[in-house]
Order: sequence, then structure tokens, then C-alpha cells
Amino acid sequence: MNEIMQGPVAVVALGGNAITREFEEGNISQQFANTRDSLKGVVELAMQGYRIAITHGNGPQVGNAMIRVEETRHLVPPLPLGIMVADLQGGMGYMIQQTMQNKLLQAGVDRAVATVLTQVIVDRDDPSIAEPTKFVGPLIAEGDIEVAVRERGWVVKEDPGRGFRRVVSSPKPTGIVEKSVIQAFINSGTILICAGGGGIPVHCQADGTWEGVDAVIDKDLASAILARDIGADELYILTGVDKVALNFRKENETFLDVLTVSEAEQYLAQGQFPAGSMGPKIQAAINFVRTGGQKVVISSIGKMPEAISGATGTRIVAG
Repeated sequence: MNEIMQGPVAVVALGGNAITREFEEGNISQQFANTRDSLKGVVELAMQGYRIAITHGNGPQVGNAMIRVEETRHLVPPLPLGIMVADLQGGMGYMIQQTMQNKLLQAGVDRAVATVLTQVIVDRDDPSIAEPTKFVGPLIAEGDIEVAVRERGWVVKEDPGRGFRRVVSSPKPTGIVEKSVIQAFINSGTILICAGGGGIPVHCQADGTWEGVDAVIDKDLASAILARDIGADELYILTGVDKVALNFRKENETFLDVLTVSEAEQYLAQGQFPAGSMGPKIQAAINFVRTGGQKVVISSIGKMPEAISGATGTRIVAG
């Protein structure tokens, strides 16, 4: 990895529907098929000479992992959340890595692809540690809540309109432990899958050692920190809509082609982008551009090739 590849650096954040789609069973054949569909735009960037890091969500997968843990806790020791995130980084990274290798081969592009397990730094005193709000895992029957709280130490809250679920902390990411390793791979031209599921949350102890935190980090916020730490030029946040909209799904809905950071901050403060959907993506875009990034593109996974050329998507830029 001594030779430095030239070309702009892009971080591509694949949304939760990149691998497991809503209303699907989510078996491995479906996950591979969805992954193939999700990487067309990334191949386009590779063909244009971009140096690339790929991140991904893991919401549906970590929910399934939690079900497996609960159903087998009488047979094997249960796994903490941080280990589940690490396991999924490996498994989902494998699917993305192999699919990317095959697509590059078919396109005649000679680039290496690798996956790096990534620890993401959080503040142990982040307010969300004491007041967890992030819903994870399956619904919990009301009769099982007391056991979950007393014996497993869970915090359980009502997910409005759905039922009771476990909630965990979702602290803000502040840095990437493996940033120098990732930087070296990216500079060599290797396409890297990293920080999957928002990364494995860790905090630095007084003696300088790392310790895991039982939490979930927002994938888009972590992607912005990764992009900052490796000096990326562009950040692509891929989700379920082609463009960002004001008054989303209302009669006066307005789609946006370009959004300045100042405008994004104003709309965010007005409540145009809810915390449970577009809010973290807009905040991630603001954070990245504020720390030196050239632009952020928010669009749908299927329309990424068109978003690269500017035919669709919303661009967030300085201003």
C-alpha cells in the first residue's frame, strides 16, 4: 500500500434498505440480490477514478440478531449489542465486498476491495447514555417487560403505534479508531467497507485503553465523521427517496435540488426534517460540509448513477 492513488475521495453511506428490503423475508439470497442492485452507483464512482469508502446500515439485521439471541439464551450465552454490531460488520461486509469484487471484474476495473471492522469513538458522558431513546429489536410482550428490566437490565419504552421495545443509547460519534488504517487503504486505491451499522461504539478510558459501550450509533452521523477523518471530498447518503423534500408527503411538498448549509440548519430548526427519518441525514450533511467537505448528495440507492451526474438527488453545499 505504498503507492498513492490520485482522485477524489468519496464516502458512500448505504441505507438500511440496501441489503434487506421492507416486506421481504430477508433471506441470504434476497440480501445478495439487493446488494447487487445497491452497488451500481459505487461501481460508477470506481470507473471515474474515485477513492471510495462504503458504509452501511444494519437496522433489520441487528433486529434479527437480537431475536436469535433471545431465542437461544437458554442454550448459549447471550451476546452484548456491541458484539452483534461487530458480527454484522463482518457478515454484511462480506456480502458487499464479494458483490463489489464481482461487479468490478465484470466492468473491467482492477481495484482491490476489503472490509475493516471499525470502532467508533463516543463520549462516555454523552447525555444519551443516561437517557436511552433508540428503539432496537423486536416487540416485547407486556408480560415479559418486567423480566427484561429486572433480569437483563434493559430499558423498555413504548414505541408509539407499535408496542413496547427495548431502547438503547445512541451517543454522537466523535472519531474513528482505525482512521489511519482506513486512510492507508483508501489512498492505495482499495475500496473499503467500514463503519458498518454506525460502527462499534467504544470510549477511551483514563489509561488510554478502549472499552465497548452498549449503544447504537447513527450510521449517517458516523459516516460524516469517517468522511471528515479520512479527508473525503464528497459524501453520498443513499436512502429511500430520490430527493430531500420540504413538507414531506403533504399537499405543498417541495423537492430540493440544492440546499446550502445555512438553509439546511434553518429547515432543521423548523422541524422540517424529523429525528426519526431525514433529520440525522441532514445533520450529517451539515457536519461534513462544516468540517471541510465539498458536497453531500442525498438520493435513493437505485438512482445513485443519476445522482452522480446531477440528474437527480439533493446537493448540500457550503453557504
